[in-house]
Amino acid sequence: MSWVMYISGTSISFKIQLVLTGLDPKHDKLFTLVSDAASHIGQPVYVVGGYVRDYYLNRLSLKEQPDIDFVTVGSGIALAEEVAHRLGTESLNIFKQFGTAHIKWHGIDLEFVGARKESYQRDSRKPIVEDGTVEDDQKRRDFTINALSWSLNTEDFGTLIDPFGGVQDMQNRLIRTPLDPHETFSDDPLRMLRAARFATQLGFSIHEETRQAMHRMAERLAIISQERIVDELNKIIMSPIPSSGFRILFETDLLNQFFPEMCDLHGVKVVNNIRHKDNFWHTLEVLDNVARVSDNLWLRWAAIMHDIAKPPTQRFVPGIGWTFHGHDALGGSWTKRIFARLGLPLDERMKYVRKLVRLHLRPIALVSEEVSDSAIRRLLFEAGDDIDDLMTLCRADITSKNDAKVKRYLKNFDHVVLRMQEVEEQDKLRNWQPPVKGDEIMSKLELKPGPDVGKIKKAIEEAILEGEIPNEYEAALAFMYRIKDDVLKT
Repeated sequence: MSWVMYISGTSISFKIQLVLTGLDPKHDKLFTLVSDAASHIGQPVYVVGGYVRDYYLNRLSLKEQPDIDFVTVGSGIALAEEVAHRLGTESLNIFKQFGTAHIKWHGIDLEFVGARKESYQRDSRKPIVEDGTVEDDQKRRDFTINALSWSLNTEDFGTLIDPFGGVQDMQNRLIRTPLDPHETFSDDPLRMLRAARFATQLGFSIHEETRQAMHRMAERLAIISQERIVDELNKIIMSPIPSSGFRILFETDLLNQFFPEMCDLHGVKVVNNIRHKDNFWHTLEVLDNVARVSDNLWLRWAAIMHDIAKPPTQRFVPGIGWTFHGHDALGGSWTKRIFARLGLPLDERMKYVRKLVRLHLRPIALVSEEVSDSAIRRLLFEAGDDIDDLMTLCRADITSKNDAKVKRYLKNFDHVVLRMQEVEEQDKLRNWQPPVKGDEIMSKLELKPGPDVGKIKKAIEEAILEGEIPNEYEAALAFMYRIKDDVLKT
């Protein structure tokens, strides 16, 4: 397909003839079909937003099935119905209250909406919507790089419409709002987080005026739901270098609006000329280290949370220096509260993060040759199948600029891993289940449900972890009979 492209920015206006390459042939045919459908019902139509942006950034191939958004001057629902008919699909969802429609086609999400203009009241994100032109629709976009569109109309099929210089901003690797940033962010404060997210994902900078407006308007984030905030935050966390997004959020005061505990990590105290590292920037180093080796969102959250309770546990001890005793346990106890406030899940994912935060100091305490097998068993027992992720977090936590120190710590962790492998081969303690179950304890000892059953189970567990008996059924059963009288007396 030959595409004629007309670029009309704020400072440039010229015509160039190009052939778009790299488009999926399926998309190519789809655009022709949508063009014919729009012509049939007499409505202009355009491809808008992310698909167009990602084409010029060579990012379409990064998505298995990129979403495609269409704007039409007229009814988006009417166009979607005509397109669905021509595609021969019944996968059409209509949202009359929003004037939008969605088609699922070969795994691709196709969105249709009528061109509109919006106005907002200060205390609400719900806009007053009116029908508009394609120019009105582009003005309401968040950033210039998202305000690009391709015409699919017969008279100018393939024309690029770029009224705000989005192509130039892509070349300059810049995030900028199409209108005055105060107006753009006042209309929808979530766009401030989206600016940080796009800058992080794309490796772009934020235009200085846009960045200043983010700082001045940070408190406007209060009208945004935690669900929307954390969705953008998780996209930042899952980017290749998440620290760059957190730096933006911190420096614009956005982070403090919803995650003050993380901001509290910032700062360095000095006593007797002894200082400690800045735990905010250290946390971001740990997060980047984890991001280099794992795409597990919740392991990345464990990196964010691992030192979260250092500020209230910080003490200066003469002769020793700065200490943060108990920050691991306190951080673990904070995890549920912080997850609940941010709207993060409180299921097994939260428990996983809480566990890693609580245990992140334990492996370094096991580096001594003299450490007992029981200490190794207890760590394996508590970490279960998450032990490998815990060791990943521990290695990421080594952020010293002293190469010799880093090598020494990493070598120590290698030693701990070997010790754990030896003990695990012998005792099989990952995701440990008691060899003798509660029902069997009640049956064999003629006990009723109650605390005595728990005491027997706990005694068997301790005996296995201490190495008094092997992790085997017969040994556990014999131990149960041997100690039952003494345990039940207590």
